[in-house]
Amino acid sequence: MTADLDIHPVSLDEAGELLTLRRAAFVTEAQQYGDPNIPPLTQTLAELVEDLQREDVVTLGGWYGHRLVGSIRVLIEDRKATLGRFAVAPDLQGHGFGTSLLMAILPYLPDGIEEVWVFTGRDSVQNIAMYAKHGYQHQHDQTAGDLTYAFLRKSLVETPEADDE
Repeated sequence: MTADLDIHPVSLDEAGELLTLRRAAFVTEAQQYGDPNIPPLTQTLAELVEDLQREDVVTLGGWYGHRLVGSIRVLIEDRKATLGRFAVAPDLQGHGFGTSLLMAILPYLPDGIEEVWVFTGRDSVQNIAMYAKHGYQHQHDQTAGDLTYAFLRKSLVETPEADDE
């Protein structure tokens, strides 16, 4: 099923479809945290179009046939990439589309990126487990308003083991 997933950058013509996908995917997150005002649900189409035009952002979409079934946004900052707005259509979650999108970002990262960060709600145990399965390690929690986010990091550079002295 995921072998048929076509992953490529989201175009401006696909912005409306992306907005619809994100809203559908993030409703459950908003319900879990009792907050209908999370950014993926309040972003306007104009704001999304502006985001898609940014030089420091890569937004990938995954199409299964003619349907956009998943997306992931990557913010590039110096040697760091930060994943966000990671969404899979609710009826297709758990089928590997998210994993395919997560793995697909690497070729789109510019040379010199040393680490990839992601954050999710601290109570989103399925999300945290998926990131951990793919090498992301919990670094810290941060509270913003009523929500607490877990921040996870994956290093893309090999570091030599420190010798104990």
